[in-house]
Amino acid sequence: MTDPLLDVDGEGALRQVSDAAGPYLASLADRPVHDPAAAPLLADLAGDLPDKGEGAAAAVRRLLSVGTATATHSAGPRFFHFVIGGVTPAALAGDWTASLLDQNAAFRASSTFATEVETVALRWLRDLFGLPEGYGGALVASATFANFTGLGAATHWWGERHGADVAADGLVGLPRMPVLSGGYVHASSRKALQMLGHGRESVEVYARDAIGRVDLAAIERRLAELDAPAVLIANAGEVNAGDFDPVADLADLAARYGAWLHVDGAFGLFAALSPRTAPLVSGIERADSIACDAHKWLNVPYESGFAFLREPARLAAAFGMPGAAYLPAPDDPRGGYALLGPESSRRARALPIWATLAAYGRSGYQAMVERHLDLAQHLAALVDAAPDLERLADVPLCIVCFRVRPPGTPEAELDDLNRRVGAALLADGRVFAGTTVYGGRVALRPAIVNWRTTESDIEEFVEIVRSLIA
Repeated sequence: MTDPLLDVDGEGALRQVSDAAGPYLASLADRPVHDPAAAPLLADLAGDLPDKGEGAAAAVRRLLSVGTATATHSAGPRFFHFVIGGVTPAALAGDWTASLLDQNAAFRASSTFATEVETVALRWLRDLFGLPEGYGGALVASATFANFTGLGAATHWWGERHGADVAADGLVGLPRMPVLSGGYVHASSRKALQMLGHGRESVEVYARDAIGRVDLAAIERRLAELDAPAVLIANAGEVNAGDFDPVADLADLAARYGAWLHVDGAFGLFAALSPRTAPLVSGIERADSIACDAHKWLNVPYESGFAFLREPARLAAAFGMPGAAYLPAPDDPRGGYALLGPESSRRARALPIWATLAAYGRSGYQAMVERHLDLAQHLAALVDAAPDLERLADVPLCIVCFRVRPPGTPEAELDDLNRRVGAALLADGRVFAGTTVYGGRVALRPAIVNWRTTESDIEEFVEIVRSLIA
């Protein structure tokens, strides 16, 4: 095979994927999350770049054979590592459609269809979270890029306060931008500040305990001392135990001292969907920028982050591209979302978001979130009832932070024991959950955000953890 134009079995390769999808998806409920015994199959993908290819059907057959066996089956119901949702049936079909149509969603001129779907999807997301009508935004590749987008707009705002256009002239000659947060600030916010040229260590952390709970009084003292424009980061959903900064209190401080309030709500923004947890995000409607990631609790494929701004015109000011004769200008009606975020050419990532929201609606997602809240409480109850497990934190949302603590084990040995249990859990592969350090103690922190997860998966997780203690 020398030219894709001559590959007469291209459609056969697509049928192979379609035929494999049903059995694979149906198997997820019973598969281990990871099968270490399948690792040798990865060698089938190696070798030198072929001079003469094998054709689409043969190549895809090999890829499916190896992939379905060796992939981490994070779309299944027992993946509790990081904060990773599965992909709903509607979102998966929408993603296949995005690949089929292969749109460049950068500009209206390149795809009116993709631009319109993104416009509708963003409006639906705004309505899903109850944000005011004036908020606007853009879809981006991840939570990190969502934080980058919000903090990039904050940087442009901050430059304005100093009489500078940082989009045109950069940060040269300006003082360091003050960025204040509690101890829950996430690595993705630091990475965003690193990429923006502020430095990942530019965040001033004000925490009142070893857990990282925000010290509001200390932040207010610092704002008063600065007497200058500053950026506050509120963390809506901390990754170790699911705790929240008091967003409303930070919004009050931002209003009082003229600061920019950025909210990192990568997964915690979904607390807005349930009356039980909505108070956790009270005040979000007063944020200047909000970051979130749909691949977590919306259960859509990766590259589905999004950022909202209270003043959406700031996106074009911060991310509009310099003129090029063949590209639309920022004020051109043929322009699009490439001028509102960090990426230029971009796939039609709005399609799976539109599809899943159209399929399940507000009430469907509220039901899913509330089911996960119940599952987290069920897990917490199982941990509390087990004599060899110890819960380390309250469970306000969907993460349960706990450690193994067999009776009689000296405190000095517990961190090492928990590290070994965590490593054994991942090596075992039947369920997945990693370790963290919470309040100076090594712990497990399973996160429940997959639409497939049920009580039986939670109970199996606890049984496997306890079986590995020995």
